[in-house]
Amino acid sequence: MDIKSQITGVQHVGVPTDDLAASVDFYRTLGFETEYETYNAAADERVTFMRLKNLVMEIYENRRATHRDGAVDHVALDVSRIDSLFAFYKGLGLKMLEDKVSYLPFWEHGIRYFIVVGPNDEKIEFCERLKEPFRG
Repeated sequence: MDIKSQITGVQHVGVPTDDLAASVDFYRTLGFETEYETYNAAADERVTFMRLKNLVMEIYENRRATHRDGAVDHVALDVSRIDSLFAFYKGLGLKMLEDKVSYLPFWEHGIRYFIVVGPNDEKIEFCERLKEPFRG
C-alpha cells in the first residue's frame, strides 16, 4: 500500500480546554480566526476550529485540560481512502482507539476518522473530510 499518497497533510491539532471562550480569545490574540463551531453531542463538548494560514487548531471543551506539558491531545492527518488505511494499520497490529472507522457530523458533510496510539501514548488521528453526505 502506498501510504504516502493517501496522507495529504496535517488537518488539525487537537487541544482540550476547560474554558472554550478563554482559549478562543487566546488563539485570536495569536492571529487565528474561527473557521467552524459545533457541538459534539456524543461527547457533550463545544468545539471550535480556528485557522491561521495552513494551521488549524481544534479546541474542544471537555473540562479535562492537563494544565501541564503535553497539553496537546492529538495531531490529525488529512487522508483519502480512510477504510483502506484503517485496514492496513490494523493489519500491522498498531494500537487503535476504536475498532472501526468513526463518524462525526462536522463540517459540510461530516468526517470519518480513526486514531492510533504511538509508543509514547501520543494519539495520531487519521481524518477524511467527506465530500458528500455520509450514508453509512
